[in-house]
Amino acid sequence: MSTQTRQKRRTTTAIRAMKGGDRIVCLTAYTTPIARLLDPHCDLLLVGDSLGMVLYGMDTTVGVTLEMMIAHGQAVMRGVSHACVIVDLPFGSYQESREQAFRSAARILQETGCDGVKLEGGEEMAETVAFLTARGVPVFGHVGLMPQLVNTAGGFRSLGHSPEEADKIRRDARAIADASAFALVIEGTVEPLAREITAELAVPTIGIGASAACDGQVLVSDDMLGLFNEFKPRFVKRYAELSPLITEAVADYADEVRSGAFPSAEHTFQIKR
Repeated sequence: MSTQTRQKRRTTTAIRAMKGGDRIVCLTAYTTPIARLLDPHCDLLLVGDSLGMVLYGMDTTVGVTLEMMIAHGQAVMRGVSHACVIVDLPFGSYQESREQAFRSAARILQETGCDGVKLEGGEEMAETVAFLTARGVPVFGHVGLMPQLVNTAGGFRSLGHSPEEADKIRRDARAIADASAFALVIEGTVEPLAREITAELAVPTIGIGASAACDGQVLVSDDMLGLFNEFKPRFVKRYAELSPLITEAVADYADEVRSGAFPSAEHTFQIKR
């Protein structure tokens, strides 16, 4: 990527400066073609570990590896010229120690050229976030519902219903913001709490199943385009239903191949006279 192209793209500093201003548009991206389509419309593209479920058919994100995130981060970077790009640190690549987190984050930054990394966790990860940011790694936080902790959280469910849960999420958000994260995701959190946290923090919040009052919103692109149909979370709005279109196109192709209608003369190479 040229220096000129890099300078045109949004930086993490620019994303942080959007707090309280224009809403931040964020979607997930995993491949070069999709990144090219999303890039002109998004402020931030997230190479999320959700790729484990939507691309690889995993039941959770826990099985995603650092190598997978790097490969998809590289693919997305080939397709962007506008958006800030953040890559998820997958489960097991940062929780052991601050040093492990730095080594993993450094690999992602060096091998993909992305703008920063995202990690899940609250108070227990604040020291790690501060360690990373002090060493030149921009960090995107993630509190509330944390998919990497699904095995200890009792499944995917909304959080913040009890005073105890709400207080924990509020403390988590403050701790990550105070540790110098440039922004943070609030996922699967009751609307009033997400609204309060957004008003309290000096950094942008990006909601997913949270509140319209957040400074921005993120959805899994395969969800909002109607490509992932295993289940549909309450917070997802389908902006397109591409699965039926793909099914119809493939069925038409199969029919034409079997009937001999494809390829026709216009799709073959003839001897030039």
